[in-house]
Amino acid sequence: MNHTHETIKNTAKATTKKGYVLSVTGTIVDVQFPHDATPDILHELHIIFPEHGNTPEQKASVEVAQQLGDGIVRCIAIENILNITRGLEVINTGAPITVPVGHEILGRVFNVLGNPIDGKPPVHTAHRSSIFKDAPAFVNLQVKTEIQETGIKVIDIMCPYIKGSKIGLFGGAGVGKTVLVQELIRNIATEHSGVSVFVGIGERTREGNELWLEMERSGVLAQTALVFGQMGEMPGARLRVGLTGLTMAEYFRDTEKKDVLLFVDNIFRFVQAGSEVSALLGRMPSAVGYQPTLATEMGAFQERITSTVDGSITSIQAVYVPADDITDPAPATTFIHLDANTVLSRKLVELGLYPAIDPLGSSSKGLQESIVGSRHYNVARRIQKVLQRYKELQDVIAILGMEELAEEDKSIVKLAKRVQKFLTQPLFTAEFATGMSGRYVSRETAIEDFEKILAGDYNHLPEEAFYMVGTLAEVVEKAHKLQRKTGSDQ
Repeated sequence: MNHTHETIKNTAKATTKKGYVLSVTGTIVDVQFPHDATPDILHELHIIFPEHGNTPEQKASVEVAQQLGDGIVRCIAIENILNITRGLEVINTGAPITVPVGHEILGRVFNVLGNPIDGKPPVHTAHRSSIFKDAPAFVNLQVKTEIQETGIKVIDIMCPYIKGSKIGLFGGAGVGKTVLVQELIRNIATEHSGVSVFVGIGERTREGNELWLEMERSGVLAQTALVFGQMGEMPGARLRVGLTGLTMAEYFRDTEKKDVLLFVDNIFRFVQAGSEVSALLGRMPSAVGYQPTLATEMGAFQERITSTVDGSITSIQAVYVPADDITDPAPATTFIHLDANTVLSRKLVELGLYPAIDPLGSSSKGLQESIVGSRHYNVARRIQKVLQRYKELQDVIAILGMEELAEEDKSIVKLAKRVQKFLTQPLFTAEFATGMSGRYVSRETAIEDFEKILAGDYNHLPEEAFYMVGTLAEVVEKAHKLQRKTGSDQ
């Protein structure tokens, strides 16, 4: 008993021992501690900036990356270390970075350390959690595959999301990634009482600000926590901010037993930050100059995103592909972990087809007969077949015109145009731009409607009637309105 008390006393004494800044190289700081009080790897240290003129005493966080021996540790800066000088006092917190978790974080914006950056008061929560955790044990993983309904027809039919899966969102600037992200957050929050965590890794500050304003306006902020490690911040902050958001999401899954959505924008910048930190620490670079620890870092992050017996974290990650090279180690390492790819197409944006998700370019492991059922599977495959044939015929149509096509091909083109238009729908978060009220379409309704359209029963209705509607009933209603309008015009 006495021995245990003695150990606790000694540990407390060791962690309260102070160190001082030995040397600074860019964003890497070497700190000298007493030999018997060397901090552990991944522990958070506070560099104390003394009071100077009108500036009060401040502190900046760094994280232990290497132990160099003789009580010296090499740290990566997590916060701005401007005005740092040798000899400054450093305090060992005795633990890794911890962040607030729980209901109190919803509707708030945080940095990598879990401090609010939205100008509102600090978050008072009974729970704080370390950002470093092991992935859930194999025995706790959920085996059954349950579909996560999104209410967006093109996703639910063509590339269905599985609860606890990881989805890659591919698309350039201005194709609607952010609107799609907001719509998914809104639908999960409203229709399924779910919570969302948005993580901006290497985001432009302007983008983060716009996202926050947009969410506040569309009313989804109350069910969302936002975490940002912005572009101008330290590489250490950008490397760890993904773990901050993931830790917040894990609390809702493991303690509240909820289904959580985790959005990461952009996963490539997580890799980039790791590469910067690795170079600063003097590690020998690996393929294409990336860090030798790339696969380990990505695996440690991605394997925590999963479905357990308690709840699930479904992650949607924006993926930037450098120089459109799909074999680049960063996207290639990300692909290994993804279960579905949602591709946004600029061509569809130009045609005014929103959401601009390419039904032929997108794919999902969820689109299997054993998971979605034979009815859904057959509908999706028939849509793909019709759209693929239409794509093949487009060159012929462009050169020779519709008249030169065989009767069978003419009817396929007619059907494909209606299917393509019916894959669009008005989104709630785009109401301000379209002037149309949003639609949530259940998967069951979407399957039923597409079955009827593919049977050719509605080919007599005008193409425009299928554009930007929710259900087939709306198509019929819109067609009657168009006919009445045409009649009155004549």
